[in-house]
Amino acid sequence: MYKVLSFATGVALCMSACQQPTKTNQPEESNTPQVTLQQVNVPVFQTDSAYDYTAKQVSFGPRIPKTPAQEKCATWLISKLKPLADTLYVQRTTVTAPKNAQLPCINIIASFNPQATQRILLLAHWDTRPHADQDAFDRTKQLDGADDGASGVAVLLEVARQLHAQKPTAGIDILLTDVEDSGVSEDENSYALGTQYWARNPHVSGYKANYGILLDMVGGRASQFFMEGGSQQYAYGPMKMFWDVANRLGYSDYFRYENIGAAITDDHVYVNTIAKIPTFDLIALQQNGNFVPHWHTSNDNMAVIDKRTLQVVGQTLLEVIYRQPFEY
Repeated sequence: MYKVLSFATGVALCMSACQQPTKTNQPEESNTPQVTLQQVNVPVFQTDSAYDYTAKQVSFGPRIPKTPAQEKCATWLISKLKPLADTLYVQRTTVTAPKNAQLPCINIIASFNPQATQRILLLAHWDTRPHADQDAFDRTKQLDGADDGASGVAVLLEVARQLHAQKPTAGIDILLTDVEDSGVSEDENSYALGTQYWARNPHVSGYKANYGILLDMVGGRASQFFMEGGSQQYAYGPMKMFWDVANRLGYSDYFRYENIGAAITDDHVYVNTIAKIPTFDLIALQQNGNFVPHWHTSNDNMAVIDKRTLQVVGQTLLEVIYRQPFEY
Protein backbone atom coordinates (compact mmCIF):
# COMPACT_ATOMS: atom_id res chain seq x y z
CA MET A 1 0.00 0.00 0.00
CA TYR A 2 1.36 3.40 -0.89
CA LYS A 3 1.03 5.96 1.84
CA VAL A 4 2.54 9.44 1.89
CA LEU A 5 4.74 9.78 4.97
CA SER A 6 5.84 13.10 6.39
CA PHE A 7 7.02 14.52 9.66
CA ALA A 8 6.20 17.30 12.07
CA THR A 9 9.36 19.16 11.12
CA GLY A 10 7.68 20.09 7.84
CA VAL A 11 4.16 20.30 6.50
CA ALA A 12 2.54 16.88 6.56
CA LEU A 13 1.16 15.98 3.15
CA CYS A 14 -1.93 14.47 4.66
CA MET A 15 -2.70 17.72 6.43
CA SER A 16 -1.87 19.77 3.37
CA ALA A 17 -4.28 17.77 1.26
CA CYS A 18 -6.98 18.32 3.85
CA GLN A 19 -6.23 22.04 4.20
CA GLN A 20 -5.28 21.57 7.84
CA PRO A 21 -2.08 22.44 9.75
CA THR A 22 0.28 19.65 10.72
CA LYS A 23 0.33 20.60 14.39
CA THR A 24 -2.10 18.58 16.45
CA ASN A 25 -4.32 20.41 18.89
CA GLN A 26 -4.76 17.86 21.64
CA PRO A 27 -7.20 18.43 24.49
CA GLU A 28 -5.84 19.06 27.96
CA GLU A 29 -5.83 16.01 30.20
CA SER A 30 -7.89 17.91 32.78
CA ASN A 31 -10.74 18.05 30.27
CA THR A 32 -10.84 14.28 29.81
CA PRO A 33 -14.14 12.89 31.14
CA GLN A 34 -14.16 10.30 33.90
CA VAL A 35 -14.24 6.83 32.34
CA THR A 36 -17.00 4.55 33.57
CA LEU A 37 -16.30 0.95 32.64
CA GLN A 38 -19.34 -1.16 31.81
CA GLN A 39 -19.64 -4.37 33.81
CA VAL A 40 -19.80 -6.85 30.96
CA ASN A 41 -18.05 -10.03 29.98
CA VAL A 42 -15.83 -9.09 27.06
CA PRO A 43 -15.44 -11.91 24.50
CA VAL A 44 -12.03 -13.45 24.09
CA PHE A 45 -10.52 -12.73 20.68
CA GLN A 46 -9.76 -16.03 18.95
CA THR A 47 -6.31 -15.56 17.49
CA ASP A 48 -6.18 -18.83 15.56
CA SER A 49 -9.36 -17.83 13.77
CA ALA A 50 -7.91 -14.45 12.73
CA TYR A 51 -4.70 -16.12 11.56
CA ASP A 52 -6.68 -18.59 9.45
CA TYR A 53 -8.74 -15.74 7.97
CA THR A 54 -5.50 -14.05 6.94
CA ALA A 55 -4.16 -17.22 5.33
CA LYS A 56 -7.42 -17.83 3.49
CA GLN A 57 -7.29 -14.42 1.83
CA VAL A 58 -3.68 -15.00 0.81
CA SER A 59 -4.66 -18.38 -0.67
CA PHE A 60 -6.70 -16.63 -3.37
CA GLY A 61 -3.54 -14.97 -4.65
CA PRO A 62 -3.00 -11.21 -4.89
CA ARG A 63 -6.44 -9.56 -4.65
CA ILE A 64 -5.77 -7.15 -7.48
CA PRO A 65 -8.76 -5.40 -9.06
CA LYS A 66 -9.86 -6.87 -12.38
CA THR A 67 -8.43 -10.32 -11.64
CA PRO A 68 -10.18 -13.61 -10.78
CA ALA A 69 -8.74 -13.40 -7.25
CA GLN A 70 -10.73 -10.22 -6.64
CA GLU A 71 -14.06 -11.88 -7.38
CA LYS A 72 -13.17 -15.10 -5.55
CA CYS A 73 -12.13 -13.27 -2.41
CA ALA A 74 -15.16 -10.97 -2.51
CA THR A 75 -17.45 -13.99 -2.78
CA TRP A 76 -15.75 -15.58 0.22
CA LEU A 77 -15.91 -12.39 2.32
CA ILE A 78 -19.61 -12.02 1.59
CA SER A 79 -20.22 -15.67 2.47
CA LYS A 80 -18.46 -15.21 5.83
CA LEU A 81 -20.20 -11.98 6.81
CA LYS A 82 -23.74 -12.60 5.56
CA PRO A 83 -24.73 -15.14 8.26
CA LEU A 84 -23.14 -12.98 10.98
CA ALA A 85 -24.39 -9.46 10.25
CA ASP A 86 -27.85 -8.11 10.96
CA THR A 87 -27.71 -6.49 7.53
CA LEU A 88 -25.15 -6.91 4.77
CA TYR A 89 -24.63 -4.38 1.98
CA VAL A 90 -22.52 -4.88 -1.14
CA GLN A 91 -21.52 -1.91 -3.28
CA ARG A 92 -20.42 -2.81 -6.79
CA THR A 93 -19.19 0.06 -8.89
CA THR A 94 -16.41 1.09 -11.27
CA VAL A 95 -13.76 3.59 -10.25
CA THR A 96 -11.26 5.49 -12.35
CA ALA A 97 -7.64 4.72 -11.51
CA PRO A 98 -4.46 6.34 -12.94
CA LYS A 99 -4.14 6.37 -16.73
CA ASN A 100 -7.94 6.41 -16.85
CA ALA A 101 -8.07 2.71 -16.00
CA GLN A 102 -11.60 1.57 -15.19
CA LEU A 103 -11.45 -0.85 -12.26
CA PRO A 104 -14.26 -2.88 -10.71
CA CYS A 105 -14.72 -2.03 -7.04
CA ILE A 106 -16.53 -4.15 -4.46
CA ASN A 107 -17.17 -2.61 -1.04
CA ILE A 108 -18.71 -4.87 1.60
CA ILE A 109 -20.51 -3.46 4.66
CA ALA A 110 -21.71 -5.58 7.58
CA SER A 111 -24.04 -3.81 10.03
CA PHE A 112 -24.61 -4.95 13.62
CA ASN A 113 -27.26 -3.63 16.02
CA PRO A 114 -28.67 -1.33 13.30
CA GLN A 115 -31.26 0.29 15.58
CA ALA A 116 -28.55 1.82 17.82
CA THR A 117 -27.99 5.52 17.21
CA GLN A 118 -24.52 5.49 18.80
CA ARG A 119 -22.25 3.80 16.24
CA ILE A 120 -18.64 2.88 15.56
CA LEU A 121 -17.29 2.42 12.03
CA LEU A 122 -14.57 -0.22 11.62
CA LEU A 123 -12.82 -0.40 8.28
CA ALA A 124 -9.99 -2.10 6.41
CA HIS A 125 -9.11 -2.53 2.75
CA TRP A 126 -9.09 -6.02 1.28
CA ASP A 127 -7.37 -5.48 -2.08
CA THR A 128 -3.66 -5.96 -2.77
CA ARG A 129 -1.05 -3.63 -4.24
CA PRO A 130 -0.56 -4.71 -7.90
CA HIS A 131 3.22 -4.83 -7.63
CA ALA A 132 5.97 -4.81 -5.00
CA ASP A 133 7.22 -1.31 -5.79
CA GLN A 134 9.47 -1.22 -2.71
CA ASP A 135 11.14 -4.56 -3.39
CA ALA A 136 14.94 -4.45 -3.36
CA PHE A 137 15.41 -6.55 -6.50
CA ASP A 138 12.32 -6.91 -8.67
CA ARG A 139 9.67 -4.21 -8.35
CA THR A 140 7.45 -5.83 -10.96
CA LYS A 141 6.68 -8.79 -8.68
CA GLN A 142 3.26 -9.32 -7.22
CA LEU A 143 2.90 -9.66 -3.45
CA ASP A 144 0.64 -11.60 -1.11
CA GLY A 145 -0.45 -8.60 0.96
CA ALA A 146 -0.71 -10.71 4.11
CA ASP A 147 -0.20 -7.74 6.44
CA ASP A 148 -1.09 -4.89 4.09
CA GLY A 149 -4.73 -5.68 3.62
CA ALA A 150 -5.42 -9.22 4.80
CA SER A 151 -4.51 -8.78 8.48
CA GLY A 152 -6.91 -5.90 9.10
CA VAL A 153 -9.72 -7.72 7.32
CA ALA A 154 -8.99 -10.89 9.31
CA VAL A 155 -9.24 -9.06 12.64
CA LEU A 156 -12.58 -7.56 11.59
CA LEU A 157 -13.92 -10.94 10.46
CA GLU A 158 -13.15 -12.40 13.87
CA VAL A 159 -14.69 -9.34 15.55
CA ALA A 160 -17.80 -9.89 13.41
CA ARG A 161 -18.00 -13.47 14.64
CA GLN A 162 -17.93 -12.25 18.23
CA LEU A 163 -20.50 -9.52 17.56
CA HIS A 164 -22.88 -12.17 16.24
CA ALA A 165 -22.34 -14.38 19.29
CA GLN A 166 -22.69 -11.58 21.85
CA LYS A 167 -24.70 -8.53 20.83
CA PRO A 168 -23.06 -5.22 21.80
CA THR A 169 -24.94 -2.17 23.06
CA ALA A 170 -23.22 0.01 20.47
CA GLY A 171 -24.03 -0.09 16.80
CA ILE A 172 -21.10 -1.44 14.76
CA ASP A 173 -20.55 -1.16 11.01
CA ILE A 174 -17.70 -3.08 9.39
CA LEU A 175 -16.62 -1.61 6.06
CA LEU A 176 -14.28 -3.63 3.84
CA THR A 177 -13.11 -1.37 1.04
CA ASP A 178 -11.71 -2.27 -2.36
CA VAL A 179 -9.28 -0.59 -4.81
CA GLU A 180 -7.29 1.07 -2.05
CA ASP A 181 -3.85 0.26 -3.34
CA SER A 182 -3.88 0.84 -7.11
CA GLY A 183 -2.71 4.45 -7.06
CA VAL A 184 0.51 6.21 -8.04
CA SER A 185 2.77 8.36 -5.92
CA GLU A 186 2.30 11.39 -8.19
CA ASP A 187 -1.36 11.63 -7.13
CA GLU A 188 -2.14 10.68 -3.54
CA ASN A 189 -5.87 10.94 -4.27
CA SER A 190 -5.51 8.03 -6.68
CA TYR A 191 -5.42 5.77 -3.62
CA ALA A 192 -8.32 4.67 -1.41
CA LEU A 193 -10.73 4.81 -4.35
CA GLY A 194 -13.20 2.41 -2.75
CA THR A 195 -13.23 4.44 0.44
CA GLN A 196 -13.67 7.67 -1.48
CA TYR A 197 -16.65 6.14 -3.28
CA TRP A 198 -18.23 4.94 -0.02
CA ALA A 199 -17.65 8.31 1.68
CA ARG A 200 -19.64 10.00 -1.09
CA ASN A 201 -22.17 7.16 -1.39
CA PRO A 202 -22.60 5.56 2.05
CA HIS A 203 -24.50 2.30 2.36
CA VAL A 204 -27.23 4.15 4.28
CA SER A 205 -28.28 7.62 3.19
CA GLY A 206 -27.03 10.19 5.70
CA TYR A 207 -24.97 7.58 7.54
CA LYS A 208 -23.12 8.84 10.60
CA ALA A 209 -20.97 7.25 13.27
CA ASN A 210 -19.50 8.66 16.46
CA TYR A 211 -16.04 7.74 15.22
CA GLY A 212 -14.17 5.28 13.04
CA ILE A 213 -11.16 2.98 13.39
CA LEU A 214 -9.09 2.06 10.34
CA LEU A 215 -7.11 -1.18 10.63
CA ASP A 216 -4.17 -1.30 8.23
CA MET A 217 -1.08 -3.49 8.68
CA VAL A 218 -2.03 -4.86 12.10
CA GLY A 219 -0.59 -8.39 11.97
CA GLY A 220 3.17 -8.09 11.60
CA ARG A 221 5.60 -9.56 14.09
CA ALA A 222 6.75 -7.09 16.79
CA SER A 223 4.55 -4.32 15.39
CA GLN A 224 4.39 -0.97 17.13
CA PHE A 225 1.51 1.46 16.81
CA PHE A 226 2.07 5.18 17.21
CA MET A 227 -0.49 8.00 17.14
CA GLU A 228 -0.49 9.08 13.49
CA GLY A 229 -0.66 12.83 12.84
CA GLY A 230 -3.86 13.02 10.81
CA SER A 231 -5.60 10.82 13.34
CA GLN A 232 -4.60 13.19 16.13
CA GLN A 233 -5.95 16.09 14.10
CA TYR A 234 -9.40 14.59 13.60
CA ALA A 235 -9.96 11.84 16.17
CA TYR A 236 -7.60 12.36 19.11
CA GLY A 237 -10.21 11.54 21.76
CA PRO A 238 -11.25 8.06 20.58
CA MET A 239 -7.69 7.25 19.51
CA LYS A 240 -6.26 8.05 22.95
CA MET A 241 -9.06 6.00 24.51
CA PHE A 242 -8.00 3.04 22.36
CA TRP A 243 -4.34 3.45 23.35
CA ASP A 244 -5.29 3.76 27.02
CA VAL A 245 -7.33 0.57 26.86
CA ALA A 246 -4.48 -1.29 25.17
CA ASN A 247 -2.02 -0.15 27.82
CA ARG A 248 -4.44 -1.08 30.60
CA LEU A 249 -4.59 -4.58 29.10
CA GLY A 250 -0.79 -4.82 29.27
CA TYR A 251 0.02 -4.10 25.62
CA SER A 252 2.32 -1.11 26.17
CA ASP A 253 5.05 -2.68 24.03
CA TYR A 254 2.69 -2.40 21.05
CA PHE A 255 0.75 0.81 21.66
CA ARG A 256 3.19 3.65 22.19
CA TYR A 257 2.55 7.23 23.27
CA GLU A 258 5.75 8.73 21.81
CA ASN A 259 5.06 11.39 19.22
CA ILE A 260 7.10 10.40 16.16
CA GLY A 261 5.52 13.15 14.05
CA ALA A 262 4.41 10.94 11.15
CA ALA A 263 1.29 11.77 9.15
CA ILE A 264 -0.02 9.39 6.51
CA THR A 265 -2.44 9.64 3.62
CA ASP A 266 -4.64 6.58 4.08
CA ASP A 267 -8.33 5.64 3.95
CA HIS A 268 -9.07 7.56 7.14
CA VAL A 269 -8.31 10.86 5.40
CA TYR A 270 -11.38 10.51 3.18
CA VAL A 271 -13.63 9.28 5.97
CA ASN A 272 -12.60 12.36 7.93
CA THR A 273 -12.85 14.91 5.14
CA ILE A 274 -15.69 13.59 2.95
CA ALA A 275 -17.89 11.56 5.31
CA LYS A 276 -17.02 13.86 8.24
CA ILE A 277 -16.64 10.94 10.65
CA PRO A 278 -13.69 11.35 13.07
CA THR A 279 -11.49 8.37 12.25
CA PHE A 280 -8.02 7.25 13.34
CA ASP A 281 -5.53 5.01 11.60
CA LEU A 282 -4.21 1.94 13.40
CA ILE A 283 -1.07 1.12 11.41
CA ALA A 284 2.33 -0.34 12.23
CA LEU A 285 5.27 2.06 11.93
CA GLN A 286 8.90 2.09 12.93
CA GLN A 287 10.02 4.51 15.63
CA ASN A 288 11.87 6.60 13.04
CA GLY A 289 8.55 7.15 11.24
CA ASN A 290 9.27 4.76 8.37
CA PHE A 291 6.95 1.97 7.33
CA VAL A 292 7.73 -1.57 8.41
CA PRO A 293 10.38 -3.27 6.22
CA HIS A 294 7.97 -5.64 4.44
CA TRP A 295 5.71 -2.81 3.25
CA HIS A 296 5.13 -3.07 -0.52
CA THR A 297 7.65 -5.86 -0.92
CA SER A 298 7.38 -9.54 -1.75
CA ASN A 299 8.21 -10.21 1.91
CA ASP A 300 4.67 -9.22 2.85
CA ASN A 301 3.57 -12.83 3.15
CA MET A 302 2.37 -15.19 5.88
CA ALA A 303 5.88 -15.42 7.33
CA VAL A 304 5.52 -11.89 8.78
CA ILE A 305 2.13 -12.54 10.38
CA ASP A 306 2.27 -13.01 14.15
CA LYS A 307 -0.62 -14.36 16.19
CA ARG A 308 0.36 -12.27 19.21
CA THR A 309 0.00 -9.03 17.23
CA LEU A 310 -3.40 -10.10 15.92
CA GLN A 311 -4.47 -10.94 19.47
CA VAL A 312 -3.30 -7.62 20.92
CA VAL A 313 -5.18 -5.60 18.30
CA GLY A 314 -8.30 -7.76 18.31
CA GLN A 315 -8.66 -8.00 22.08
CA THR A 316 -8.21 -4.25 22.50
CA LEU A 317 -10.89 -3.67 19.89
CA LEU A 318 -13.32 -5.99 21.65
CA GLU A 319 -12.58 -4.34 25.00
CA VAL A 320 -13.43 -0.94 23.56
CA ILE A 321 -16.60 -2.15 21.83
CA TYR A 322 -18.07 -4.00 24.80
CA ARG A 323 -16.78 -2.13 27.84
CA GLN A 324 -16.27 1.54 26.96
CA PRO A 325 -17.25 2.31 23.37
CA PHE A 326 -17.85 6.04 23.90
CA GLU A 327 -15.87 6.91 27.03
CA TYR A 328 -13.42 9.44 25.62
